[in-house]
Amino acid sequence: MKKIILKHTVISSLLFFVLVLLVIALSALNWLFEEDSPTSIKSIVHHINATSVLVVVAHPDDEQLITGLLIDAGADQNIRTAVITATKGEAGTPLPQISRYEDLGHVRKAEALKNTWALGVEYHQVYDFPDGGLKETPLSEIAAAVSAQMLQHKPDIVVTFWPESGFSDHDDHKRMGLAAETTITELRENPIDGYNGPTHIAYILAPTRAMSRIAGEAGIRVVANQPLANYSQDGAGWAKLRGWEIHASQRDYVQHAYGLPAWFVHGLYDKEFYYLIETQNIPLR
Repeated sequence: MKKIILKHTVISSLLFFVLVLLVIALSALNWLFEEDSPTSIKSIVHHINATSVLVVVAHPDDEQLITGLLIDAGADQNIRTAVITATKGEAGTPLPQISRYEDLGHVRKAEALKNTWALGVEYHQVYDFPDGGLKETPLSEIAAAVSAQMLQHKPDIVVTFWPESGFSDHDDHKRMGLAAETTITELRENPIDGYNGPTHIAYILAPTRAMSRIAGEAGIRVVANQPLANYSQDGAGWAKLRGWEIHASQRDYVQHAYGLPAWFVHGLYDKEFYYLIETQNIPLR
């Protein structure tokens, strides 16, 4: 009888020890996706009382980075939402392959349009600039497309990438952030039809601890070149998971990038981090 009790005690102790280790491990992983600098708020868009939002990104599925912001804005009938995507993502890697390679751009465009509709976005324009080639595309051409959309939607806030880090060190991301800044600066200096551009710009930022520790040299460059986030809001992880199902050609991207299932990653990475400033404070490049 004593041996049985001792055996149960040992097993219980081992299970408790394993549970403690799991809790410690999960806490450590969650810490990677937290930031110390930002103020946590319910809504970036409502924080500045915006009535019109324009998102400027490079690829289909880039909107996955800001589902929390888009869900929040799209649910408010008093806020107009628009997204412009510069490329169709034709040079991307299918994860998994669900179409002919020559059709990938058409497939990814359709996926992006469907996803933003599900997020409540009113308008989404996907352009045909070359995927992976925005750095070689004249900035004036990209800025002209962004300017046309700004004049159409007259946003109070533009959401885009920080031009020196691009969230993931991707040149296309950096180029779109620069194009957005260039357009905003030009409108501030030379208003058109009484519109002098948005009052605010919000840059979506990557979690610094995760980038510096598990994203290799690119992650280290991102952390070195992006500002500290000043605001964070809920990332609507459930919408991100739904989005990866809609983006069927990129469904396994999170597993491929992190080596962990999307539901696990978005359970940890559950916030969106932003550097929100007034457009008069956009730095000189």
